[in-house]
Amino acid sequence: MKIFCRRGLALLLPAALLVLPACQRPEEVPAPVDLIAREKMAPMLADLHVLETQVENSRLPPDSAKALFREQQHDLFWRWEVTDSAFQRSYRYYTIHNKDLNELYQAVIDTLGQREKKLAPHPVPVPPPHH
Repeated sequence: MKIFCRRGLALLLPAALLVLPACQRPEEVPAPVDLIAREKMAPMLADLHVLETQVENSRLPPDSAKALFREQQHDLFWRWEVTDSAFQRSYRYYTIHNKDLNELYQAVIDTLGQREKKLAPHPVPVPPPHH
């Protein structure tokens, strides 16, 4: 009986240690040391969504598309001077804090809207007919 209790405790303790941090409320979860600021994260996410759309529209086989996306994502992180792990930790932090994630994605939508306006063709004024 004692062996079972010790073995059961040995199995439950690691599981309990994993569950305890999950019991923290979002406002109690500390920000990662390398948290990417919203002002940088929003345009970077916009770039990632554009990249994702470009790869999806490339009509490549799924394996090739996935490899292309990973390569392009690596290049994007390099341009933004961000590591993949810092991005993952930051995104996870913003996800846990729903209010922050909502604000972040509102900024992403605004960024994509501004980019769309820049790319939209501007109407050429038609000169009035001569009489």
